[in-house]
Amino acid sequence: MTQTMTVAIVDDEPDMRESISQWLVLSGFRTESFASAEEALKAIGPDWPGVVITDIRMPGMDGMAFLKRLMGQDSGLPVIMITGHGDVPMAVEAMRLGAMDFMEKPFNPDRMTELAKKATNARRITLDNRALRRDLSEGQQVMSKLVGASPAMDRLREDILDLGQADGHVLIDGETGTGKTLVAHALHAVGPRASKKFVPISCAAFNDEALATRLFGPVDEGLPAVEEARGGTLCLEDIEALSDPLQARLLAFIADQGAPAETRIIAISNARGEGRRAEDSLRPDLFYRLSALKITVPALRQRGEDILSLFTRMTDQFAEEYGCEPPQVTAQEAAQLLQAPWPGNVRQLINVAERAVLQNRRGTGSIASLLMADGDETPEATTTEGKPLKEYVESFEKMLLDNTMRRHKGSISAVMDELCLPRRTLNEKMAKYGLSRGDYL
Repeated sequence: MTQTMTVAIVDDEPDMRESISQWLVLSGFRTESFASAEEALKAIGPDWPGVVITDIRMPGMDGMAFLKRLMGQDSGLPVIMITGHGDVPMAVEAMRLGAMDFMEKPFNPDRMTELAKKATNARRITLDNRALRRDLSEGQQVMSKLVGASPAMDRLREDILDLGQADGHVLIDGETGTGKTLVAHALHAVGPRASKKFVPISCAAFNDEALATRLFGPVDEGLPAVEEARGGTLCLEDIEALSDPLQARLLAFIADQGAPAETRIIAISNARGEGRRAEDSLRPDLFYRLSALKITVPALRQRGEDILSLFTRMTDQFAEEYGCEPPQVTAQEAAQLLQAPWPGNVRQLINVAERAVLQNRRGTGSIASLLMADGDETPEATTTEGKPLKEYVESFEKMLLDNTMRRHKGSISAVMDELCLPRRTLNEKMAKYGLSRGDYL
């Protein structure tokens, strides 16, 4: 994250610019000189990796106006003012406006070096903190897309946070449509490589020759994937499609990196079933390298009431997109959603939610018919693990309360009237299901 700092020297006198630059270069700094404030502003923007030393008295835009412009676009930029003897009160005013310090002419070179060192250290800390906040924000945004309150999703998020900080390569597997690529993005976003590149490549999208070129080069434009991802994350989807020769080249690339690896590899396997898994398709030495750490993304049918919360979220989004009301899910339909086997997982649920909104807009069809059209044998098809009736009832009750609270924008009295519930009962049920009125206002 550490950046090379530049000292920008802004002065209309060429001799002054030259002497300051020579001294700072001899002191180990990188410098850049500008004859005017207007010229410097073309190069110095927000998050500029450096500090500024500027004269106060200059033709055109003077140092005070220049300082105000700099502070307006980046208040964390250290600015050191150069003053004549009579300009000290002006320099004090400049510090009130945001300047870091000032030097009087003729100035002591050692003091200038001291101030430049102090300023560049402060700037480096500011930029590193900003980058860290951006990385954390991006990680939080990606993690927020992993919706669900089921134990399976809690474990998945914990695994991502733990493995995201590790150095080893990762193998992600799970059924199709479970969100494995999103998990790979999350692993990158919450880890120390978040500020570096995330380069996804589908091994099944290229023939062998094209994939070899894309991964290892030479390429006509840009960099091959292994170079593009250097220091960051190379995400290889459909890893089981990698041919034997390319497996050998990938293994050699991993071995050349040593430990800890400069570039992390996240491999995604979509193959399921005996004889089709990654361990069946990859040579053992490569498989064990890639699966040093492993995450299995849970199937939708293993996620309980997450099915209803996801379905509700998606129907709300599609209803807003199509400019209509979302369908109201009945108790029977909620049970059917919970019991469906969902072979296409979250991807299938999104498709069913969109079609449910379109059906509702036309006033035709049912959720059961959509599930049957997606290949489920019957609308009452059971999950791989049976659930007690109490769990179905509680899941539906929570969904109903959530939907009603959102529809009435947190109005307790409106929810009480619609559901015919006394205030105390409503409060108890909201507490039981972790629902807060503030989330709906």
